[in-house]
Amino acid sequence: MSSIREKLLAWYDAHGRALAWRVGPTQVAAGLRADPYRVWLSEVMLQQTTIPHATPYFLKFTARWPRVGDLAAEEDGEVMAAWAGLGYYARARNLLACARAVAKDHGGVFPDTEEGLRSLPGLGPYTAAAVGAIAFDLPTNVVDGNVERVMSRLFAVEAPMPGSKPELKALAANLVTDHRPGDWAQALMDLGATVCKPKSPTCDACPLAAHCKAKALGAPETYPRKTPKAARPHRYGVAYVATSGEMIGLVRRPPKGLLGGMLALPTTDWRDRPFSEAEAEALAPMAADWRSMGEVEHVFTHFSLTLKVLKAEGRGGDLIWSPRRDLDGLPSVFLKAAKAALNALI
Repeated sequence: MSSIREKLLAWYDAHGRALAWRVGPTQVAAGLRADPYRVWLSEVMLQQTTIPHATPYFLKFTARWPRVGDLAAEEDGEVMAAWAGLGYYARARNLLACARAVAKDHGGVFPDTEEGLRSLPGLGPYTAAAVGAIAFDLPTNVVDGNVERVMSRLFAVEAPMPGSKPELKALAANLVTDHRPGDWAQALMDLGATVCKPKSPTCDACPLAAHCKAKALGAPETYPRKTPKAARPHRYGVAYVATSGEMIGLVRRPPKGLLGGMLALPTTDWRDRPFSEAEAEALAPMAADWRSMGEVEHVFTHFSLTLKVLKAEGRGGDLIWSPRRDLDGLPSVFLKAAKAALNALI
C-alpha cells in the first residue's frame, strides 16, 4: 500500500491536471488551501458533466458570484438561468439551498468536518468527502466513478457493478492516510480520468502498472465488470412554440421534478405513446393556427423522449413572453424544439 501511495503521489506531482478550481500540489506544499466554495461549486457542476463542459460555467458563476454569500443572495430564476445547459437541474436547486444554509447557519463559512459538510442540503457522501479532502485536507474516502474504475482494475474485482460498489469503496479506504489526503484524492481522480480510462487505458504510462492485477491478467479494459443494462424507456410529448414578432411564449416549470423551476416551452405531459394531431391541438396553451414543425429527439438519464413540435403566431394563454435572442438559456431539450420551429433563427 505504501508503494502504491508513493508512486501515485509522485506521478500527481508531475502530471496532475491544471483545473480552474484546483490548487496544485506545489501550492498546497507551500501552505495554500483551496477555497471550499470553489471546490464545492466545481464538484456539484461536475456531477454528470465533463470538465470541458463545466469549466465555462464555473468561471461564469465565480465571476458573477465570487463568494457563497453572493450566490445565496441571488434570486432563484437568475441562478437557474445561469445553470441552463448543465443539465440535471435538481443540482441547481440544491446549490441554492446549500449556499443559503452556509450563509444563514454558518456565517458564510463552510463547515470544516465531514460530518458538518454532510449536514448541508444536497451534500451527499461523495461531495462531502471531496470538499473535506480537497479544501480542508481531511483524510476522507473520496470515491467517484474514476476511483471505482482504478480500484476495480488494481485489485481485479470480479463482482459486477453496481453491486461491487461497497467493496470498491472499502479498497479505496485502505489507501487513505493523513499524509496529503487532498492531493491523494485528486491524484486518484486524475489517474482514472487521464490514464486508467474506461476504454483503451494507457497502461504503459500508469505509475501503478506493476501493482495492477487486471493488467497482469491481460484485460484491464474489461474492468469493472458490469451487469447488462435494462432498456431505456421511451416517452412522447408535444412542445408548443408560440411567437409574437420577436417574442416567444414560455412557462415556468413547477419547482420540483424534472427541469424544475426552469423557463421552458409549454408542453403536454410526457407519456408512453405518441400524441395524435387532434390531441396535440386540443392540449395547446392557447387557441391559434398550430402547424406541425416535425419532431425532436432527446435523451435523459432514465428515458428518451420524442417531442412533436407545433408552432403558431399570436398571443394568448398564460405565457411568459421572452425575446427570441434569450433562448440559449433554455434547457437543451426545449432549445432543440425552439430551433426546429424557428429554423435556428434565434
